[in-house]
Amino acid sequence: MKVDRVIQAVDTHVSGEPGRVIVGGVLDVPGNTMLEKMRYLEEHEDHIRKLMLREPRGYPAANCNLILPPCDPTADAGFVIMEQVEYPGMSGTNTIAVTTVLLETGMLPVETPTTRLVLESPAGLIRVDARVSDGRVTEVKFENVPAFAMHIDEVLDVPELGEVMVDVAYGGMFYVIADADALGLRLVPEEAGKIARAGEMIKTAAREKFPVVHPENPEIEDITIAVLSSSHAGEGADMRNSVVVSTGNLDWNRPETWTGALDRSPCGTGTCAKMASLYAKGELSLGQPFRHQGILDTVFVGELVREAEMDTPYPAVVPTLKGRAWITGTANYMLADDDPFPEGFIVGDIWGGK
Repeated sequence: MKVDRVIQAVDTHVSGEPGRVIVGGVLDVPGNTMLEKMRYLEEHEDHIRKLMLREPRGYPAANCNLILPPCDPTADAGFVIMEQVEYPGMSGTNTIAVTTVLLETGMLPVETPTTRLVLESPAGLIRVDARVSDGRVTEVKFENVPAFAMHIDEVLDVPELGEVMVDVAYGGMFYVIADADALGLRLVPEEAGKIARAGEMIKTAAREKFPVVHPENPEIEDITIAVLSSSHAGEGADMRNSVVVSTGNLDWNRPETWTGALDRSPCGTGTCAKMASLYAKGELSLGQPFRHQGILDTVFVGELVREAEMDTPYPAVVPTLKGRAWITGTANYMLADDDPFPEGFIVGDIWGGK
């Protein structure tokens, strides 16, 4: 066998959400900012994303990150996030995964009890405090880019679901947020199929009705993820949520494509978007901890620390979020010269439409 490519990666999970971090086998790519590097990967090297996230090396709920040298001289490292259907500007769970890998593998020096880092994401600089004990990262807290609501309490007509009240907010990506209780959905693992179907339908309908563009970065646009929220949270949490991630393109004429995959974690940027919408409604205050529970009962803790100057319909706020990652393995992912699937593959039994 002749090997065309070997990519070294560290696999993690962040409160249940799988996050793969590429640490070798991919050289730096052109670009003067991390956003430009992300666009270069999307336009010229997208086979890397497909190779690492599609079968047989990946699966629908997987994420992948590529660590790169930073462009900003104040940053310690840069990273680009790759998901099944997009390159998001920012992701909370992936920030936690990348921080953990950088420190636990010795790519960056560690200081105990707290290591402070600046990471450069495509959405901007992320300041991170990592608590370290005996060489292990036991908690990652980061200050996110400003979050803000774009639409509050809007009525959205969704095929088969009828009228659904939604918010649209940005927390690193644009989210549509709906009330799971009003839809009669229980946010528990055994209801995952129903949650994924409803969330993907709501996201697609919202994307069609509410075109959104980031006020300071027009390259960040469109609603890409749905959050279903519930007031029925467990002990130690304020609210419960389930985030639906696209695994393909929904086609209203093909009901078999009305599906997605659930974020296994409480979702970092989704939590930030939810806090921004609650703040816009006067239901969350600055400095008030917000404990957000995910589908597996794990919890992220967020807090809005201050308002930010930004031209948005509702006040922009700077959120912090804390959570933890666990390294689950390391691997050399190989591509043979005669592999019939150099970009992986998807099959409609567990994947959405092409």
